[in-house]
Amino acid sequence: MPLALLRRTALAGCLLVAGPLAAETWPSEDWISQPAAASPAIQALDDYAFPARDDVARAGVRSDALVVVRDGVIVYERYAGPTTAQTPHLTWSISKSLFASVLGVAFGEGRFKLDDAVAKHYPPFAAHPDVKMGHLLNWASGLDWQEDYEYAPLKSSVVAMLYTRGRGDMAAFTAEHSLGAVPGTRFRYSSGDSNVLGASLKSMVGEQAYAGYPWTALFDPLGIRSAVWERDASGTFVASSYAYMTARDLGRVGLLMQRDGRWGDRQVLPAAWVAFNRTPFANYLPNPDKPHDAVPGGQWWLNAALEGVPKPWPDVPDSAFAALGHWGQALYVLPAQKLVVVRYADDRDGSYSHNELLKRVQAAFGDQP
Repeated sequence: MPLALLRRTALAGCLLVAGPLAAETWPSEDWISQPAAASPAIQALDDYAFPARDDVARAGVRSDALVVVRDGVIVYERYAGPTTAQTPHLTWSISKSLFASVLGVAFGEGRFKLDDAVAKHYPPFAAHPDVKMGHLLNWASGLDWQEDYEYAPLKSSVVAMLYTRGRGDMAAFTAEHSLGAVPGTRFRYSSGDSNVLGASLKSMVGEQAYAGYPWTALFDPLGIRSAVWERDASGTFVASSYAYMTARDLGRVGLLMQRDGRWGDRQVLPAAWVAFNRTPFANYLPNPDKPHDAVPGGQWWLNAALEGVPKPWPDVPDSAFAALGHWGQALYVLPAQKLVVVRYADDRDGSYSHNELLKRVQAAFGDQP
C-alpha cells in the first residue's frame, strides 16, 4: 500500500469506532478456554512441539509454551517447566512487532507520518537526513548493519549494541553507523532500526508519558497485565528484544491483529496500519541462502507469495503473518482460519520448522480455507 494512501486512510479512519459484532468472543480478565477433545491430529501436534529432547546437547525442538486460539477462544494450551501460564517469557524479536503496534497507536493519534525524516523525531539521526520512519519500519534504513548473533559475534552490530559498547544508548550507537545503501532500496534486518524507533517515540509523546506509553496505548486496553519491557541506560525501550509477557497475554496481541486492530468496540490500531504491517516491503529480494525465510512487512513477517518465489511456509495460507524471535519465539496469525498461535521456545539447532508446526495446528484446529 503506498505510504500516502496509508496515511490518508489511517488518519481519516483512526477515530472511527467499530459497532458491536454478533457472536464474537473476546477475553476479559481471562480467556474463555474450551480445550478440544483428544484426537490423532492433536497428538501429532504434541509429538512435534513437545518431543523428548537432549537438553544436555540442546538438540531438537524445545517448546516452553504453546497456545492456540480459535475465534477468540483457547482450544489448546500446554507448557513445559519451568514455564507456566503465569510466566512472563522473554519474547526476543517479537518485541519488534509489539513495538510496531505501540507505534500504530501513536500513528493513529497523528504523532508521526511514515515519510517523516527520522531526525525529526530523533535528532541524533541528523547525519542520515534521507532515512524516513517508514524505512525503519521496513528494516530498510540503508545502514551498514550486521545482524549476526552468538555464532559470529566479532563483527556483529547487534551483539555490540545489546551487550558491549552500545548497550548504554542503543539508538545512539545505531545512529553512528554509516550508510551502506540508499535508504528504502534494500532490506537488511536490523535490531538497530527497531531501537531507533524506540527512541523516536520518546520525543513524540514526551519523557513523562513515554515510560508508560506501551501500557496506556496498547497493553491496558487489551487487558495485558504481565508485560515487562526493559529500557537501556538512556531510558529508551529496547524495542528490538526485551519485552516479556505470558503466552496468554501475547495471544491478545495476536487476536487484535487477526481482527484488523479492533478490540471489542474500540479500534485500537487503525486498520490501515495493520494493512501496512501486512504489506511486503516493495524492494525485498529473497535471500537465496535462506529460501524459507518469511517476507518482511512493517516489523512483521509475512507468508506472502512473491513473483517467481515460493511461499515461505507452503502448507499455510498466503494471508498468514507472524511476529518472530530468536530461538523459536513466535506469534502466528492465520486470519483465514481465525487462528492465533503463540509459541515460546528454546530452539538452538535449527531443526524447528514454522511450516511443520502450523501444518499440524491446522490439521488439529482449522479447516483449510
